[in-house]
Amino acid sequence: MSRRCELTGKAVLTGHLVSHSNRKTKRRFLPNLVNVTLQSDALGRSVRMRISAAALRTVEHRGGLDAFLAKAKDVELSQTALGVKREIAKKQMADAAAG
Repeated sequence: MSRRCELTGKAVLTGHLVSHSNRKTKRRFLPNLVNVTLQSDALGRSVRMRISAAALRTVEHRGGLDAFLAKAKDVELSQTALGVKREIAKKQMADAAAG
């Protein structure tokens, strides 16, 4: 399982740990990933994802998973999130055509 947020694409960064004597040793900056179950209003079901804490706050700020995925760029999304985004778009198109 990769250390990458499924919604924002945030991943591991590398840098230096700098001591008081200014010696530099390699270190890794890991994203704060959490396993969450998000509810999709359009699909009427829940989706399990591994996302960063910042992405979780953004999802809540935008008004849910459906609204977040509508504004999200396809390049940043994982295959799972991209599939959910397509399902939501398909469902919304079917609802618009029916009603």
